Amino acid sequence: MAATTIPQVTLNSSSGHRKMPVIGLGTAPEATSTVTTKDAVLEAIKQGYRHFDAASAYGVEQSVGEAIAEALKLGLIQSRDELFVTSKLWVTDNHAHTIVPALQKSLRTLQLEYLDLYLIHWPIATKPGKVVYPIEVSEIVEFDLKGVWESMEECQKLGLTKAIGVSNFSISRLEKLLSFATIPPAVNQVEVNLGWQQQQLREFCKEKGITVTAFSPLRKGASRGANLVMDNDILKELSDAHGKTVAQICLRWLYEQDLTFVVKSYDKDRMKQNLGIFDWSLTEDDYKKIAEIHQDRLIKGPTKPLLDDLWE
Repeated sequence: MAATTIPQVTLNSSSGHRKMPVIGLGTAPEATSTVTTKDAVLEAIKQGYRHFDAASAYGVEQSVGEAIAEALKLGLIQSRDELFVTSKLWVTDNHAHTIVPALQKSLRTLQLEYLDLYLIHWPIATKPGKVVYPIEVSEIVEFDLKGVWESMEECQKLGLTKAIGVSNFSISRLEKLLSFATIPPAVNQVEVNLGWQQQQLREFCKEKGITVTAFSPLRKGASRGANLVMDNDILKELSDAHGKTVAQICLRWLYEQDLTFVVKSYDKDRMKQNLGIFDWSLTEDDYKKIAEIHQDRLIKGPTKPLLDDLWE
C-alpha cells in the first residue's frame, strides 16, 4: 500500500520555518477503542500520517514515543525529523517556573530530543497536582499569561520545541497575548467543525498569521448524544452526491478553509478514508448548504461548573 502524501503548511514564528502536515492523528484516549495508541500510531505512520497530536493530560505520551521508536526500528521512517509531534502543557503546570520542567518531562516520556509544537492546553492555571478532569473550579488560581508565555518562549529558545502555541484561546485572550509576545503563537488549536465553524476566530487568526488547528473536526462519538455533524441530513446528502463519506466532506471543508486538523480514529479503514480528501472539491452549492447547518459549541470548557468568561 502506497502511503498518502499529505500537504503541509509553514508555521510562522517557528524556528527553522517548521512545516506542519495539514492532517494529524489525535491521540486523546478513547474508552471504546480496542486498538492501543501505540498500534494506532504505527498503523498511521504506515498510511502516511506524519503529524501526531498528544498532551501530557492524555496519558499517551509514552505510547506515542514507543510507536515512534518502533517505526524507526522497522524502517517505516528514516529519521524522527520526518514526523511532526505536538504535545500540550496541562493546567497544573501552567506556571512560569514549572513549564520548562514539564516539557522536559514530556520529552523523556516520549523518548524525544525535541517537540515540533508545544501548546498551552487551556488558558487556566490550577494548583500543582495530578491531572483531574473535569477541573474543580476551587483548584483554579490566577493565570499569569505573561510569565507563562515568557517560559514558553524560553522552551523554543532552548531548542526543546520548534514552535509554541496555544489551545482553546478566544480572540480577546489572543489579543492580550500578542500585546507582549516576542515570539507570537504559531498555532491556536480550537474546536472547529461543520457544527461549530468559528468564522470570526478563524479570520482573526489568519490576519495575525496564526495557524488554526481544528480539534473534534467530526465532533464526538455517541456518548455525548446525537452528533450534529455525522448525523446531519445536509451532510448525508452531500456525501451521496460526491460518493464520499460524511467524514470526508467535513475534512475537505476544513482543508478548503486553509485549516489544519487533528482527527481521532484508531480504526484502520477510517484512518485511510480520512486521508482521501485531497483529489476532489466541494462546490459553491455545497457551501451554501453547509452555511445552513445549526451551530453549537460541543466542548464548552474543562471545568465543573463551567466558567462564564472562557469564551466571548
